[in-house]
Amino acid sequence: MLGVLQGFATIGAVVAVGWLLAHVRVLDETAQVALSRLAFAVASPALLLTVMQRTPLGALLSPNLWTSLASVAAVVAAYVALAVVRWPGRSLGERVVGSLCASYVNAGNLGIPITLYVLGDVAWVAPTLLLQLLVLTPVAMALLDRDARSGRPTLWHALRGAGGNPVTVGAVAGLLLAALQVQLPRVVSAAVELLGAMAVPSMLIAFGISLRLGPRPAAGESAGHVGLLVVLKTLVQPAVALGVGAAAFGLRGHALFAVVVTGALPTAQNVFTYAVRYRREVHLARDVVLLSTFASVPVILGIAAGFHALAGI
Repeated sequence: MLGVLQGFATIGAVVAVGWLLAHVRVLDETAQVALSRLAFAVASPALLLTVMQRTPLGALLSPNLWTSLASVAAVVAAYVALAVVRWPGRSLGERVVGSLCASYVNAGNLGIPITLYVLGDVAWVAPTLLLQLLVLTPVAMALLDRDARSGRPTLWHALRGAGGNPVTVGAVAGLLLAALQVQLPRVVSAAVELLGAMAVPSMLIAFGISLRLGPRPAAGESAGHVGLLVVLKTLVQPAVALGVGAAAFGLRGHALFAVVVTGALPTAQNVFTYAVRYRREVHLARDVVLLSTFASVPVILGIAAGFHALAGI
């Protein structure tokens, strides 16, 4: 339980710094955009390269990976089906950001400390992290690139867009280094790690600026949209992970506990960064990140209590 609360408290403290800096007018919306661009183009790729290089490749084909994939597919399909009926006429980019809000979990800066303190090993979150870095992010970035250019996506343009996206490049580079067992020179790896350390603070401070200077969260007509995404993220995704993991892949004990807790993690700040970068559903992404973070605290605590009572975990 302490790990869950500790992870949320750390994130909240850094977001509060961004809010305060905007409140006293040290930073403004220009700084929010600059920090988001820095995280997108430099810091996040460096962080992903470092994480991927250190992630065991054996986690790629584990049952946890396929369970995570099934839960992501289920919530994305549910969101798209409901959004087409409830909010017609939205662009491809807006649909992509909404899908990411419903499915892209905070497996990095929140999932890592939670899995460390609750499960005792960060390797439990590796399958979801790999799924997001190698599948969800490249696909989403390719679609957002095409939407930004107002053209119809083709396979060639999708591949070219993914290959030119810094987030995808960083993740793939780290995976290749791990697969080939290549170690970067110490001076290079130290520089990459230092740049990567800026990623999470940059995203969180930019998020805090948006909370202070942007409109009130879930205000007006967006309330229903935000509410749907928060429910899909914090309740439906872990429920699907529980059912699929137990019934289809026979997961039990810590393996099942890990995939359910991971599914219940809130929407990642990366989604807000992507929304700012492509100017699609910025306030929607901000609101879902904020409210899903609050909502996930009692959900994760409840999951932990349930597994402790029923499985002795």
